[in-house]
Amino acid sequence: MKKTVAVESASAFIDAKINELADWRGKTLAKVRAIIHEADPEIVEERKWMKPTNPGTPVWSHAGIVCTGETYKNAVKLTFARGASLQDPSGLFNASLDGNVRRAIDIREGEKMDERAFKELILAAVAFNLQGKNKRRPNPGRARSKRIG
Repeated sequence: MKKTVAVESASAFIDAKINELADWRGKTLAKVRAIIHEADPEIVEERKWMKPTNPGTPVWSHAGIVCTGETYKNAVKLTFARGASLQDPSGLFNASLDGNVRRAIDIREGEKMDERAFKELILAAVAFNLQGKNKRRPNPGRARSKRIG
């Protein structure tokens, strides 16, 4: 079962995660978080997918998930929920490139990100989410067949 935590505690969770890392990963996560909020001030911070072995994952949403922020030993990974549907003219996506839905950006120690291109990617993800929310999906109902005979 997926769990979402209130925005206030989600933001506190992300603050704590940044402080607990206390290395380049914490600084990188804090930087991308600031860029995400600059790109879209209406973005909502969430904490999802908590389980006994995992305290949860930072998630940024606007009309659906925009991206997640995970930290690993050698990278900060920003996974865009619908990344495969987004244009990436600057080539920021460098991970999960073979999937049909998600795309990710792995940032390694010492790497600099093109902030302008990242903001554009955030805005494209939000626009994609909003477009999807505005489309009416037909409800096909139950399949029925006629018997002949």
